[in-house]
Amino acid sequence: MGAPEKLATSSNNSMQRVKVYRLNDDGKWDDQGTGHVTVDYLERSEELGLFVVDEEDNETLLMHRICSDDIYRKQEDTIISWRDSEFSSEIALSFQETTGCSYIWDHICNLQRNLHFDTIRNDSYHGANNELRELPAVELSTLPSILKVVVDGSVTDQLCVTELILHDQIFFRKLMDLFRVCEDLENKDGLHMIYKIVKGIILLNSPQIFEKIFSDELIMDIIGCLEYDMETPHVHHRNFLKDHVVFKEAIPIKDPLALSKIHQTYRIGYLKDVVLPRVLDESTLASLNSMIHSNNGMVVTLLKDDTTFIKELFARLKSPTTSPDSKRNLVFFLQEFCTLSKSLQVVQQLRLFRDLVNEGIFSVITDILQSEDKKLVLTGTDILIFSLNQDPTMLRSYVSRQEGVPLLGLLVKGMLTDFGDDMHCQFLEIIRSLLDSFSSGGQRDAIVEIFYEKHLDQVINVITSSCPPNGSKNSAKPEILMNICDLLCFCVLHHPYRIKCNFLLNGVVDKVLHLTRRKEKYLVVAAIRFIRTLISHNDEHLMSYIVKNNVFKPIVDAFICNGSRYNLLNSSVLELFEHIRKENIKTLLKYLIDTFWNELAKFDSLPSIQSLKLRYDQAQEHATNNQNNNTETRKRVDERGLEKEEEDYFNEDSDEEDSASMTRGGRIRTRPGPGVSNGSGGLVDYEDDEDDEDYKPPPKKHLEEDEGTLEFRLKRKFLAKKEETDIIKKRKLVGKTQTQKPKESVFATLCSTLSQTVLPSTTTSTTDNKSTNEENKSEESEAGKGVAQL
Repeated sequence: MGAPEKLATSSNNSMQRVKVYRLNDDGKWDDQGTGHVTVDYLERSEELGLFVVDEEDNETLLMHRICSDDIYRKQEDTIISWRDSEFSSEIALSFQETTGCSYIWDHICNLQRNLHFDTIRNDSYHGANNELRELPAVELSTLPSILKVVVDGSVTDQLCVTELILHDQIFFRKLMDLFRVCEDLENKDGLHMIYKIVKGIILLNSPQIFEKIFSDELIMDIIGCLEYDMETPHVHHRNFLKDHVVFKEAIPIKDPLALSKIHQTYRIGYLKDVVLPRVLDESTLASLNSMIHSNNGMVVTLLKDDTTFIKELFARLKSPTTSPDSKRNLVFFLQEFCTLSKSLQVVQQLRLFRDLVNEGIFSVITDILQSEDKKLVLTGTDILIFSLNQDPTMLRSYVSRQEGVPLLGLLVKGMLTDFGDDMHCQFLEIIRSLLDSFSSGGQRDAIVEIFYEKHLDQVINVITSSCPPNGSKNSAKPEILMNICDLLCFCVLHHPYRIKCNFLLNGVVDKVLHLTRRKEKYLVVAAIRFIRTLISHNDEHLMSYIVKNNVFKPIVDAFICNGSRYNLLNSSVLELFEHIRKENIKTLLKYLIDTFWNELAKFDSLPSIQSLKLRYDQAQEHATNNQNNNTETRKRVDERGLEKEEEDYFNEDSDEEDSASMTRGGRIRTRPGPGVSNGSGGLVDYEDDEDDEDYKPPPKKHLEEDEGTLEFRLKRKFLAKKEETDIIKKRKLVGKTQTQKPKESVFATLCSTLSQTVLPSTTTSTTDNKSTNEENKSEESEAGKGVAQL
């Protein structure tokens, strides 16, 4: 029964499984049941409608005539709703799969488009076919008339012809019978006419017609008709499809609908890419691609819903008894299965991938990457790329565990091995995704630790062994070395905390610069790019390392050897110098000019070199000015400090003088005159002062005076020590300010200071006071002479 019959036969699959809802008077949706939806002709009518049959008792849950009114709405990719005028209520179909919803929606839209022109119920036709109510009979003599009906006419006429072809259930069968007759009779004119008719029918771009011509019973004859293009040499497409195209089942597929869709998808692709690549217009090509996409989604859905199929697949992949050829086919099937799953919605893709992870897909890939078959290894990397696109955290979680550690090693080994130009970038992309600093902390730290501990030296050794003088015929390909540089730059950007412990201590920087010895200029540029990335962190420890180890020497040497040639090498070095100048990295600026200016001077005509030298001169001048300013500032600070100390000293003496006038009992004693002494004598109490030995305490009967004398002796010793220190300071002050203060001022100040010495009053006899005054005078005279000598 044509396309609707084809659809009805597949109604038991989950693609058309729906729930029927009806809006009640309370504004709530009532569940009317679950069933399968089809598009078919209404009973005793030429009109098409929607039928929903209950999945349990095959009772009709819904029968709706599709009308041309704009009442249908598609919501959230899985719901089609409309207002049913017959029942005056809202109806909604909720589909289990988005592909099924899209399939039914396309049918509704196509039927509405045709109904707008009243192609079924109207007795008259427009344009070139206004006298035609049905297609001409399919005979050899009527082929020109059929060709005119199909090819000639406006868009409206072509829509009418489409409906006529779909309504005539035996049209294609009769046309294919006539084709076989013409082929047996070798009727070239008839074959060429049939070729044009079939090509015109395909260009009508009707999904319902595509369903018919790509069915199992018609497809080979349709392709046979398209072989007889008189403008091109005859190509036996049928022989190729029958004899050379072999459908391999890596694992048996038991669902007949899935098998049918797989074969149909291949035939559509063959017709699109091989048979009619020059003939198809853009709209027809888009329709065929949409059909392929829909078939892929249906096949993947059918297979993923079959739990026994997935389990059997991985059981064979892990089995040690599986032959190498069989295992190879299983890996290819797994890769194609992952590719086809892109036709599903994102949520369904993620659900499918998690099922694959639970079945052990990463352990299978680990085994695949150890194969010597390069194509098989490439297939394994494709599956890993697919996993990263779905959910990279799952792969990171696996690698961070103990059982996943070998996988990271295999990825590094694959990047360093010559598997082909296309594969190096794939390995690099996977490793960078695993080391990405934006991943979760625990997984990232574990993977980064494994990489730096076990694989960084392995990567660096490839560079050193591939550069002169160690380079040999077995050195790595330049593409591999480029990828290594890209990976190292990535590590510097994402793991700056590793620079000191992994890049500097192990000499990685110097080893990477071995690439400047290679003849390939782009490898030299890659090494310079690594240094440029490194200094972007502007770390003082790193800058000191660069200066100490003369890291820039290979770069400057390469720049000098390049001469005046304006190329990528020249630009990369100048950009490096510009970065140093703009960021004002003083350590590197001074290092460059002081070390390499003799070589760089010949390029001083370049603006970058001129600016570099100018910035260096400005920095040197600024440093000199700062040094002079600091020296003058230090002198002024020292002078102000000495003056302040002198002022504080006098203030402290005044305070001590006031406090010394108070006795321990709280009574005020009379202050003796400047010449009064208690017999201790001495201008300064040196440690070997003889006055301490000659000192005689007052009689015991003067108890109060003895108490005051004891307090005085302690005070005198303290003042003597302080005076000794102050005299030393005065000597230094006199030496610095002798041009500003005369010696007389110094002497007067000193005498004034000594005259303020506080001595407690005593009641000694007049004779003792006189002798003491005379001794003090003689000592003051000697002290004055000493100060005068200063």
